[in-house]
Amino acid sequence: MLFLLILCFGTAFLATALLVRYARGHTERYGSTVPQRFHTGHVPRIGGVGMLVGCTAGWGWMLGSQWLNPSAPLPPAEFETVGGLWVISCVAVGAGALEDLTQRLPAGYRLLLTVTAALLAVWLLHLSVPRLSLQLFDGMWSASPWLGIALAVLAVSGLPHAFNLIDGYNGLAGTVAVVCCFALAYVALQVGDRQLAAMVLVVAGASAGFLVWNYPRGLIFAGDCGAYLWGTCIAITSVMLVMRHGQVSAWFPILLLVYPVWETMFSIYRKTVRGQSPGVADALHFHQLIYRRIVRGVFDDDEARRMLMRNNRTSPYLWGFAFLTVVPAVMFWNNTAVLIGFAALFVVAYVWAYISIVRFKVPSWLRR
Repeated sequence: MLFLLILCFGTAFLATALLVRYARGHTERYGSTVPQRFHTGHVPRIGGVGMLVGCTAGWGWMLGSQWLNPSAPLPPAEFETVGGLWVISCVAVGAGALEDLTQRLPAGYRLLLTVTAALLAVWLLHLSVPRLSLQLFDGMWSASPWLGIALAVLAVSGLPHAFNLIDGYNGLAGTVAVVCCFALAYVALQVGDRQLAAMVLVVAGASAGFLVWNYPRGLIFAGDCGAYLWGTCIAITSVMLVMRHGQVSAWFPILLLVYPVWETMFSIYRKTVRGQSPGVADALHFHQLIYRRIVRGVFDDDEARRMLMRNNRTSPYLWGFAFLTVVPAVMFWNNTAVLIGFAALFVVAYVWAYISIVRFKVPSWLRR
């Protein structure tokens, strides 16, 4: 699997380098006054295309290995799984790239495209969430298979937008995605599913190759296509892990991904309360508040350098916040009660931290 990581890293690194060099032309149409803009200059936003190239190399090598090593071929079902994941990823990245290149795709159409990718995943990969790991509800859940299919569609269509929401600063969403991929691979190996572990490590390697150019220099952004790739692949492998292995709690991926998921749910709530459409962009997300009210200003004669340095200093705060959920998720991946407890604790901590930042009641040591 180390070779697979190196292959995907190197391929994505080179593909992203080409995008950095030749893909600046499309960036001039981006507005300079949009609320979510925290950089200067024209930066390509199609890093997801470079990551997809890396993933294609990795998944292609996995499929080709059955001919290179006939004594250990992939079972037909696994061949179908890897190929299906590639097809679905292409649809998701294509939908995001369409928005990144045109900036004219309404939020409703973007949601429709991710739902289409989710339905394709259900059809090609037979995705379904088979249980909630709650004894009180699992009987009813198993008696109504459509509930599991509906939840799988919700997860695969919603998580791409959740990653897109936290993709606001250099290295933030990419690092969260890499950590989540390694966590999924670790649990997959714990239950003996090397195939699933390899599939998700492909995404980790490709994301790491992209991050070399994204953090700390901010030479390229993942864009919608990158966020959609992360969300789609991580959601699919999460559902497959729970679906294949009964000992894995359904709450493991929930706790693992609670940061982007809760950020999205909380954003929908606060916008609805204020009478705004959830699809309207604003500058009140958690990471944006940390940028404005916690990260100290940088004194430099160059405005672009000042903004870049503050941008880079924001991401580590959120990395630490995400690790608070990843670590217990990996430690207690088969203990539903503990996973639910940590998920509830995160929600409380998030709301407390958000309110504290809004009311300027942040401890001084956090601003150092």
